[in-house]
Amino acid sequence: MQPIRMERIYNAKVKKVWQAITDNNQMKQWYFDIAEFKPEVGFEFQFTGEGKDGEKYIHLCKVVEVIKEKKLTYSWRYDGFEGNSFVTFELSAEGEETKLKLTHTGLETFPTNNPDFAKESFTEGWNYITGTSLKQFVES
Repeated sequence: MQPIRMERIYNAKVKKVWQAITDNNQMKQWYFDIAEFKPEVGFEFQFTGEGKDGEKYIHLCKVVEVIKEKKLTYSWRYDGFEGNSFVTFELSAEGEETKLKLTHTGLETFPTNNPDFAKESFTEGWNYITGTSLKQFVES
């Protein structure tokens, strides 16, 4: 399975987008209700997400790479399910704007018999998160 790759341009400076993806209080406003987050390699965090039919999934994540204001990567897996994937946010300045490149790899390691773990489901989620939720947050 090919990884998910998306690019977005935000009318906001890199510093503002970086804060949005790494500051716990800001993340709660556009991403998920994460109790604690630090952009430090080895930092583990979790949050609960919802499936299409309202199922609750506990996401278990661990920061694996941080290059301040440039790159953030963390593992993304589900409590009680096989599989492990990696989410990477890469930022670059485009004049006064910021280009975000999001990559989500390893989706093929999740159970194939659960539609919530289908690539289309992740694509839909990331489209909303990067194209609507984060965009509105950093451009407001």
